[in-house]
Amino acid sequence: MRKRYLIAGIAFAGLVAAALAGNTARNVARFQPLTRSPAEAEALLAPAWRLVMPPEDAGFSPPYKAAVVMSGCDGVHDNMDLWAGVLAGHGRATLILDSHGPRGLDQMQSWRAVCAAQILPGAERAADLAVAIAAMGRMEGIDTSDIAVLGASHGGWSIMELLELLGTEAPPPGLGAWPEPRAELAARIGPVVLLYPYCGVVSGAGDAHWPANAEGLMVLAGEDSIVDPQKCREMAAGLVERGADLTVATLAGADHGFDQKEHSVVSSLIFDQGLTDQAEALVSGLLAEHEAGAPAL
Repeated sequence: MRKRYLIAGIAFAGLVAAALAGNTARNVARFQPLTRSPAEAEALLAPAWRLVMPPEDAGFSPPYKAAVVMSGCDGVHDNMDLWAGVLAGHGRATLILDSHGPRGLDQMQSWRAVCAAQILPGAERAADLAVAIAAMGRMEGIDTSDIAVLGASHGGWSIMELLELLGTEAPPPGLGAWPEPRAELAARIGPVVLLYPYCGVVSGAGDAHWPANAEGLMVLAGEDSIVDPQKCREMAAGLVERGADLTVATLAGADHGFDQKEHSVVSSLIFDQGLTDQAEALVSGLLAEHEAGAPAL
């Protein structure tokens, strides 16, 4: 009897492993048979996103430049408010884009399937960013001609996937059509901040030719226990060879999610204020340099 249960258990484990492998292959191939129109995607996402406006006493006036921030695979946490505040401090109306809540991926630990690249891989989540950028272009008092995008971990991966997909005709998987012409979306991309992004085998972002106006900063954690920073250095080098304006900075001693205070109770990741300050200085430097060099409109 025990032998029969053992055989059944092994067979079941094999089926699960095969299903996971097949799903991973589907995601690598960027195949998603279930699609939404841009309007349907915006209707899904808009109730959950939040705008952080520039401080009223900082001397900025509308139309404000725009920005979008995207969280890691565990959903929106305190670091998104942190980075939205940094971007708003540079005069940018910043949208915190929540990909998880509208899909119920913030419930019952379901976000772990996102982290495992089984649900909502970066290329599919890139659709959310495309829809958000187009939607911000219709918001009163916001100028999206030079939009900053910042993503942490899975969010950084999603941003890089969008930059690659903008060079192809097909929209991101799961999106029935581009929300506006690709050339217009690409022309809107300005500063790009990638915080400890995923750059592994499931990502197709290394094949991108970045939009001409995109100016990127990749901040890696030197002791990252979740993603391989060397893979990101290799991907960044390839992107630069393809013409991307991308600088890589590695924070010595940093682990994944060093800028985030809210972690799962079983997580070994720890918030580090000093490292967060270093990252903030790098991001502020990119924004200041980009703003100083941006052509007058």
